[in-house]
Amino acid sequence: MFHPGTLVLIMTAAVLAPLLAEGAARRIRVPLVIFEIALGIVIGPDVLGWARSDQVVDVLSDLGLAMLIFLAGYEIEFAAVRGPTLRRAAGAWLISLGLGIGLAFLIGGGGTYQALVVGTALTSTALGTVLPILRDRGDLRGRFGTVVSAFGAVGEFGPIVAIALLLSGRKPGESAALLIAFAVITAGAVWWAVRPRPPWFSRLIDTTLHSSGQFAVRFVMLLLVGMLALAEAFGLDILLGAFAAGVLTRLVLHGAAPAHSAEIFGKVEALGFGFLVPLFYVVTGIEFDLAALLHGGRALALLPVFLLLFLLVRGGPVYLLAPRGLGPGGRPALALFASTCLPLVVAITAIGVDQKVLGTDAAAALVGAAMLSVLVLPLPAMRLRGGGEPDASASLSTTESEAW
Repeated sequence: MFHPGTLVLIMTAAVLAPLLAEGAARRIRVPLVIFEIALGIVIGPDVLGWARSDQVVDVLSDLGLAMLIFLAGYEIEFAAVRGPTLRRAAGAWLISLGLGIGLAFLIGGGGTYQALVVGTALTSTALGTVLPILRDRGDLRGRFGTVVSAFGAVGEFGPIVAIALLLSGRKPGESAALLIAFAVITAGAVWWAVRPRPPWFSRLIDTTLHSSGQFAVRFVMLLLVGMLALAEAFGLDILLGAFAAGVLTRLVLHGAAPAHSAEIFGKVEALGFGFLVPLFYVVTGIEFDLAALLHGGRALALLPVFLLLFLLVRGGPVYLLAPRGLGPGGRPALALFASTCLPLVVAITAIGVDQKVLGTDAAAALVGAAMLSVLVLPLPAMRLRGGGEPDASASLSTTESEAW
């Protein structure tokens, strides 16, 4: 059943959140998502009881998560993050996965599937949360921003692949075959995306950019929905399709409409951060099991443990394998940013709860620790970095930017 009042309350919370964040910024800069989630908890069933999720809200929330991953995929410049930096990022994530699953076995008492769920959740990075922080500071296009993008992209993409392989409920061989088939089709789409577009395509983008036609925005939405449908058809998590759609969109827009790509992306970003993404975060707060966290001693005790594990499992390998040349405080700041997580933790714990291998108390502790990571970890990371890097740093040659 659809409750219109719930959607009104969600959008009211979405409007209030930036007002509260702006007011708090006079004393301390708190990430916007914290206010969105907190307001969701307040209006949710465990506090005021005004809002409850329904089928329509759940669909919009899923689209919000997909849009968040899509935007993160679009922001990644693979030409800048390839080479040694990307290899270091992949190595750090693989170490995190092994370490996370091993520690989860110890904490969870040996349950294999539970260890896979918890271990995978411990390896994620909230790239969609970190990149806007770096962009606002002018740190995104420099050397440090490039390295954060590389480690964050692997921390976003790696758990999505792990979900498809380890948490789908199918045999690993069957999951791997489906993932390879999806990868082959995606590679074909990439080949198509980098080919020159016919003149009419660019002309139509230009003539409808400021009209009701909005061909470019509609085309981007088609790419997103199409990749989500493809992932769903293969029985894979839709977040894999969302990430691939973001990469494809960047290739198409920069190839067909380089002069307008920033403006087109701005329109899509406005739709995402203006409606779908805050809706996802507010609904995350509404669905957060506060009662399980506060009324169960085990869940509350696990919360700081999981926060420490995020730092140890994700931040530790990143710190050890971070490349040189990140500037003062760059290595620990990179580890803190990489340990910042939330969206994928919500998705992974939901899979664990739905498949009845993860209790609601453990899920609440994991999500609560992820919320704390967003609240706590970026602040010291920004202090360690000091001021943003000058724009000139973004002009480093490929060889210099990938130096070990």
